[in-house]
Amino acid sequence: INKESFFDRKHYFYPDLPKGYQITQDGQPICLGGTLSIGEGFERIVKIHHIHMEEDAGKSIHDLDKSWSLIDLNRAGTPLLELVTEPDLHSGQEVYDFINSLQRLLRYLNVSDADMEKGSMRCDCNVSVRKRGIKTLGERCEIKNLNSKKFARQAVEYEANRQIKILEDGGAVTNETMHFDPASGRTQVTRQKEGAHDYRYFPDPDLPPIVISKEELNQMKDELPEMPWVRKTRYIQNLGMLPEHADLILRSEQSADFFDNLAKELDNAKMASNFMVNQLLPYLDELEITIDRCPIRLAVIVEYLELIRDEKVSHSVGNQRLWPKIKSDPSVSPIDVANDLGILMNSNESYILGIIDDVIAQNQPQVIQYKKGKKALIGFFMGKVMKVSQGSADPQKLKSLLERTLSN
Repeated sequence: INKESFFDRKHYFYPDLPKGYQITQDGQPICLGGTLSIGEGFERIVKIHHIHMEEDAGKSIHDLDKSWSLIDLNRAGTPLLELVTEPDLHSGQEVYDFINSLQRLLRYLNVSDADMEKGSMRCDCNVSVRKRGIKTLGERCEIKNLNSKKFARQAVEYEANRQIKILEDGGAVTNETMHFDPASGRTQVTRQKEGAHDYRYFPDPDLPPIVISKEELNQMKDELPEMPWVRKTRYIQNLGMLPEHADLILRSEQSADFFDNLAKELDNAKMASNFMVNQLLPYLDELEITIDRCPIRLAVIVEYLELIRDEKVSHSVGNQRLWPKIKSDPSVSPIDVANDLGILMNSNESYILGIIDDVIAQNQPQVIQYKKGKKALIGFFMGKVMKVSQGSADPQKLKSLLERTLSN
């Protein structure tokens, strides 16, 4: 992090900036170097060349027939950070993984929602190919303003194959700026790529340098949260969590914090992670909201899961009958709903035996088969009793009583 950085002007003509030039950082950007780990296990390290501050340009919309263009100035002048990597990404999937890691980091630092579809984050992909064994990179083409991880992966894969075909046909790749069309899955040339000399950088005479003290840097470092890759290692090694479950829970700092609180309240990390992955996160995705806007309070979720943990409600009945009720009315008390539905576990022996007697009387052919040695039919009888009891019969008590009754 440079303790002193400067602003420059890029005097290449910008038709989508009202003043015709862009304010950026060239000679002395705010950050130099660094790395970001990517992949499911953060096993690949991608080097960062630099990060600079600049202003956003407007949006140019070009007619496919090139007969006209429109300019949207709504975002012109908006401040942004641009991160430039070294040429360390070797496939469309690695581009996807890099964006994923960067999004997660930005969300953990609470500096951006990093939502590409909403325009909070975009990426340009520079693509070049080279023959196996040759170290020199080929001529590159830049694909501008990709607004989703999926499109970035598709664009890189298509453009790499396009360049390979050109070279295999005896042609040469020219340095061009490209546009990716998601509908066709193809890249198209929009203009010839400018060289650095075309931008005519010079120090901005109106803006002073940015000066950051060592004390300010140390204070910021002390305020950083636990990084997502550190948290993932802790979840896997200390809690025995599956890596794919950790990835889902670590989608944001708020999601991971929610899990930590839930696991602490339940004193059961495995139950908390299974609930979040299989029930809570899909529910939030259906509503298209983040966990900090979850309408169901943590206390309600804890009460619901305690009923299952303490075997007062069976897991299947809780999932199929109680959880839908909580989703439809987040203000309810799970214990009250369980009482109303009659799904609280009933271990009363007389109650269960009464249902067992009725089930046996109505299913004599299966009773005869069971007595002849077809012991797997115990599941058939358990299902029948559970249906009559609406899932309230204690499964362990029920199985014991069934085996005892059927053996008489």
